[in-house]
Amino acid sequence: MDWSSVIGLALALAGLLVGQALEGGKMASLLQPAAFAIVVIGTFGAVLLQTRLRTFVRGLEMLRWVFFPPADTREQLGRDIGLWSLTARRDGTLALERMMESTDDHFNAKGLRMIVDGIAPDKLRQLLDVEISAYELAERQAVKIWESAAGYSPTIGILGAVLGLIHVMENLTDPGKLGGGIAVAFVSTIYGVGLANLLFLPVANKLKAIVSRRVVQYEITAAVFYDIATGDHTRIIEERVASLLHEH
Repeated sequence: MDWSSVIGLALALAGLLVGQALEGGKMASLLQPAAFAIVVIGTFGAVLLQTRLRTFVRGLEMLRWVFFPPADTREQLGRDIGLWSLTARRDGTLALERMMESTDDHFNAKGLRMIVDGIAPDKLRQLLDVEISAYELAERQAVKIWESAAGYSPTIGILGAVLGLIHVMENLTDPGKLGGGIAVAFVSTIYGVGLANLLFLPVANKLKAIVSRRVVQYEITAAVFYDIATGDHTRIIEERVASLLHEH
């Protein structure tokens, strides 16, 4: 559990609710199902319009990383790299085949497979760089749905406000219906701006940071595979491990 995300979200909501209470407003006045439907459904509809379905679903799946980020595997990977390097120097690169079968990471398995197959180091690095670029592009496109949602929701909140005002104008002769229309008008704006700045943008930035850390890890691992394939000194690989374990 990422407690900074939990505390941050709680503080954001508390700030709104406490401010509303200090102003003498009622909490129930912020609960407008019509405004919520306009902003949330409209926002995600606009995002889906510009995004492939697979990318959209992937972006929604990544939301759990905000509160349950991927496990930090750097220390384990550092130990694995030391084992790969030692095995390759002591028993030859063909001995890495059993290491390949024991890894759960597709990228690591692919790198070890290319070393075992005797692919030229420069070609190996090129192929791994393409793999990293493809992974980064796909993940960043998925994260982008939250940035897009942050861009659309304030405008859709304004649309909700206009719809509420239209409802008010249609019922000027019936004072009993004016309150509901005005509430939807103002609360829609609050939902649009609030979701953009208190949820969508923070989620996008947190997910981008997680993706960046994973990309850095893959880049360092690709460099290690290149070093192993070229038979570089273990000291170079130890420096790679030190960079891996450093907080980027």
